[in-house]
Amino acid sequence: MPTIDTALDKARHLFQKHSGMLRTSNAIRLGVHPRTLYALRDAGEIEAVGRGLYRLSTSPPLTSPDLIPVAIRIPRAVVCLISALAHHGLTTQVPHAVEIAMPSHAQIPKIDGIPLRVFWFSEPSFSTGIEVTMIDDLPVRIYSAEKTVADCFKYRNKIGLDVAVEALRAWRNSKPKADFQALLRFAQINRVQRVMRPYMEAIL
Repeated sequence: MPTIDTALDKARHLFQKHSGMLRTSNAIRLGVHPRTLYALRDAGEIEAVGRGLYRLSTSPPLTSPDLIPVAIRIPRAVVCLISALAHHGLTTQVPHAVEIAMPSHAQIPKIDGIPLRVFWFSEPSFSTGIEVTMIDDLPVRIYSAEKTVADCFKYRNKIGLDVAVEALRAWRNSKPKADFQALLRFAQINRVQRVMRPYMEAIL
């Protein structure tokens, strides 16, 4: 039977091996006893960053403290709309919740302390245009800039047409060689090409 010190060292090593962050369930699956986690927590060596999610206290501050718990707790989620615009630098809006896309009828686990706004995407819109971006050494699923702009027009009644138009203009100005073909493809997938056409013609 391992000693307390050996168990603590094993847990520390596992945290370091997993970019300084582990879910309680994963830690237990890897052989860490719950009392070992509580001992590390009580000693201040790990800190909670969400329900059932811990990270080493010595780790650098998270650059996206809201996105990381969402990516870990809801691996199927895709960051979308205003949250994705903010990631791509295409909006002056400040997201008041993490906006995520989920496939129709999927269940959403609650994440304590992080407000979520869920949008239900049908296929093929849900599965197209996903980029996997490394944030704080962890993969986060986010829609591409072009897909996000098309999504904003699709959900213009929920987020505001002005937000969608601002995103389109910002996208055009931020891309020296803007990929209009990709934008048109996503507009067709979302069935908003007729809505977007006059705005696209205005910025050409």
